[in-house]
Amino acid sequence: MITLFDDPRLNLARGALGAVRVVHDPVLPSRVLRLVDAEGNEFFAKQPSERDRYVRELRAHLAWGAHLVGHTPHVVGQQDTTSTLLLTAVPGIRADTLAPGSPEDELAYYEAGRVLGKLHRATSVPPSRAIGTELAQRLRDWIARADRAGLISAVERNGLSHSADDLANTPMDSATCHLDYQPRNWLVGDTFGLCDFEHMRRDARIRDFARLEFRHWQTAPHLRTAFFAGYGQPLNDTEQQLLESFGAIEAVTALVRGHEQDDPALSTHGRTVLARLS
Repeated sequence: MITLFDDPRLNLARGALGAVRVVHDPVLPSRVLRLVDAEGNEFFAKQPSERDRYVRELRAHLAWGAHLVGHTPHVVGQQDTTSTLLLTAVPGIRADTLAPGSPEDELAYYEAGRVLGKLHRATSVPPSRAIGTELAQRLRDWIARADRAGLISAVERNGLSHSADDLANTPMDSATCHLDYQPRNWLVGDTFGLCDFEHMRRDARIRDFARLEFRHWQTAPHLRTAFFAGYGQPLNDTEQQLLESFGAIEAVTALVRGHEQDDPALSTHGRTVLARLS
């Protein structure tokens, strides 16, 4: 059991910053510590739950942070042996704490679209079938896991497999994608901030809208409008159809993760998306 005396996150922070104190923050996952140094500056020390996530987050900051200057944390320290990162804190409050329907909420979505548009435009690659083939195989792997766990019926399995076939045969453009782009990872303050790059990688550009499409926009279409006003490029009919196909990935991963993590809310979300796709 790790204690605060031998916690690699604290050891990394003390080596880089000197004396620090831990600030209790019940919203943060257990793998993240909120810290304050002697001068009152805030930082976050984190150990992603998987080694691959540490590698992706570090690469995201080093390779693509230049496209998001002023919107993201900076890496202050890293320790590869323990997969530990020390990051500056981006000022602001989490966007998911804003009052639903408020002007501040709508502005957050506009800014989220604007910042994501900058990242996508800076890293875009023309359409090809390669990314669709990769995503189709990833979806088939999730379908197999759901099937082995008895989470889907034969009819649902066939429908999801059809979506995988569609993805494999669809050319799509790619870009550097956050892949968990939603209000819990946005910070609203003097500038718009973005955090949590554990999933970040090159992927189908349209897929970066999936969390918003299937978790947030259904009950608040005006926020969708605000987002794409900031993004500067509304979806055409073909892209909207592709986004619906990504709902299959959203549904089956939520079902499997919800089952494995005993998370009823996530499982219910998977069922809701699956029903929409039927």
